[in-house]
Parts: sequence; structure tokens; C-alpha cells
Amino acid sequence: MGAVAVAYHSAVTQYLDIHPDNPQARLVRLAVDSVRNGGVIAYPTDSCYALGCRVGDKEALERVRTIRQADKNHHFTLVCRDLSEIARYARVDTWQFRLLKACTPGPYTFLLEATRETPRMLQHPKRRTIGIRVPDHPVPRLLLQELGEPLMSSTLQMPGDDLPLNDGAEIRERLDRRLDVVLDAGSCGIQPTTVVDLSVSPPVVVREGRGDLAPFI
Repeated sequence: MGAVAVAYHSAVTQYLDIHPDNPQARLVRLAVDSVRNGGVIAYPTDSCYALGCRVGDKEALERVRTIRQADKNHHFTLVCRDLSEIARYARVDTWQFRLLKACTPGPYTFLLEATRETPRMLQHPKRRTIGIRVPDHPVPRLLLQELGEPLMSSTLQMPGDDLPLNDGAEIRERLDRRLDVVLDAGSCGIQPTTVVDLSVSPPVVVREGRGDLAPFI
């Protein structure tokens, strides 16, 4: 596949067939260029497909809200490369860090108290918490490495659907012109992450998903 120009803000959805285990760097860079220019992308994770855009990009975030039909209480997630990125956006005590270290990378989303650097639009409006995630999948790992910062993300589950979307062709068909890029790495599952609230002690499992519950019981 040759290099092509990405059409931002959904003039045309760019469909990229990417290897799930050895993702092509040039294709990942196309997605990164889109994100940096205000694009919204669909990409695979170790739980299911997600929507992603640049942290702090209000217009892109509103596009994600529109796709998901999400209200102001919807918890968005910061998808990070590693634990070193988390401290900028969330307050982490020693006991929380131990749990994060034991469970990342992996199919978990952790709710933590947001720092002042976290954009208000990403925080829960009442609790001032932020969802944090470190995925264990080659595509987002390379995507985050090339981007050099976290992605603002939300599970790619459409309004009225019981399960997240898991097929790149279906994602393109249903969201054509509403996304800038689809990174299709084949099926990656339909079970969302396990969501754990670490802003309280003891931790509370908010949603049972793909991640093992044993560390929190």
C-alpha cells in the first residue's frame, strides 16, 4: 500500500489494513498525522476497538461524543504508553502505583483523581476523575510511541448496539466520513476492559470486563 494523503475531518475515511503483530510504521504514521491535525481514528486494543483523538482537542472530542451519543457524564479514557505518563494526568499514591504496576499493560481502565494538567473536558464533571489505560497490543503501543503523548479514547460501541464493533470493514461502512482513519488489524475481541475505581480505598470494580478481577478481590 502506497502513501496516501489523509483527508481530515471526515471528507473521506482512510482505511488502513495493518498487521496486528508487526504493524507497519508508515501506516501508523498516517494515523498519527491525522490525530495531530485534529482527526478522529478507530484503532484496535487488547480488549476491543476504540475511538481516539488528541488530548485537549475539543472539536475532535465532541465528534467522539456525537458518534457515541455520550452525555457529559461519560468517562473518557487517556490511553498511555506506560506508567511514567500517568503521573502527569492522575494523582497516584504508593498503593495505587503497586496495583497499576501489577496490572499494566493489560485490559484494564483505572479511574483516578485527575491532576490540574488534565483538561476539564476529559474529567468526570462531578468526581473530577479520569480514566487511565495502558494497552497490551502492538498497534496502540506503536501508535502511542510515534505520537509521543496519550490518546483520548472511548470504546467503539455504537448507540443501541449491545457489543462493540469488531470488524474493520463494518467500522468503515457504518462510520464512513465520520472518522478520518480506520486502522484495521482484524478481530481483537468484543469484551471491553475491566474498569476499576482506584480513586477510593478499597478499590471498586465498576465494570467486569476482559481483565482478571483477582488483584482487586
